[in-house]
Amino acid sequence: MTDASALVDAYDAALFDLDGVVYLGPVAVPGAAEGIAELRRRGCTVGFVTNNAARSPRVVAEHLVELGIEAAPADVVTSAQAAAHVLSSRFGAGAKILVVGGEGVLDALAEAGLVAVRSADDEPVAVIQGFGLELAWQELNEAAIAINRGAVWVATNDDPTRPTDRGLVPGNGAAVAAVGFAVSVTPEVAGKPYRPLLDDTVARLEATRPIFVGDRLDTDIAGARNAGLDSLLVLSGSHGPADLLGAPTGSRPDHLGHDLTALLHPARRARAEGAGWLVDGVTARVDQGRLTLGGTSADSLAALWASAQACWDAADRGEPVDLEAALATLSDEGGAG
Repeated sequence: MTDASALVDAYDAALFDLDGVVYLGPVAVPGAAEGIAELRRRGCTVGFVTNNAARSPRVVAEHLVELGIEAAPADVVTSAQAAAHVLSSRFGAGAKILVVGGEGVLDALAEAGLVAVRSADDEPVAVIQGFGLELAWQELNEAAIAINRGAVWVATNDDPTRPTDRGLVPGNGAAVAAVGFAVSVTPEVAGKPYRPLLDDTVARLEATRPIFVGDRLDTDIAGARNAGLDSLLVLSGSHGPADLLGAPTGSRPDHLGHDLTALLHPARRARAEGAGWLVDGVTARVDQGRLTLGGTSADSLAALWASAQACWDAADRGEPVDLEAALATLSDEGGAG
């Protein structure tokens, strides 16, 4: 599984998104437990970073342990903690905060010394909105009323969907959008792709050169870029080849892998060659919007990574790329799976 020149050797810490990277709901992503164990053996600091505010770090750590992954509550940082930190920094301990969400949000507020309330009539100075499996419509009503009365609105995250072992389902962003229809302001967001969550994580782990591993371009990879971190996109969760080829400038990863064990193997290096890009023996170029590939490689992702460079380069030049045709070309070469 490992290599002397592993990708992770350039970093002192590996920070992992959870849903879609380490697990899919109740089941671990294949190879995740073994990969994380090997990273720890190599002396790499490991942190788990999640936009999901439903559970406390203690509960998340317990779930990871059940999946065979070594973890302690101190290894886990949630968007609820980051949002509570934003509020405590602004209003101080003892401030009343109206809660939308479950145990994870309540625990984060208590940890930050804030007072949770459930009614807009309690005159909260702010609303914190996070995901909860038992979310009730009345919670959204109270949030809208409090915000319209002047309360500051902080959302733990605005992910539109969540990956599960049964497929994608609505995320906290869907509930945030529902409140948004009834108010005239937008929330301050603590979770990825915004900086508070990743900044808090890096500070807590005292990391000096971390790499962030995620499965979503719009939250994980964009969040890493916003926080000044290198990133690895893995294809074990939400986003796949089509999303990668069409990624805008601010959402492009530094590295690509099937799953998090890519950290334990050499990085795929792309370099410009002539009018195209070369990765491990595969060349890709875009001419008049069409992707063409040449060469061969034993690495099934080499063609995809080379193609991504070529498509991004073309997009940056203002040359539209036929992504449907590009995916068909990749599929023929075995690099789109």
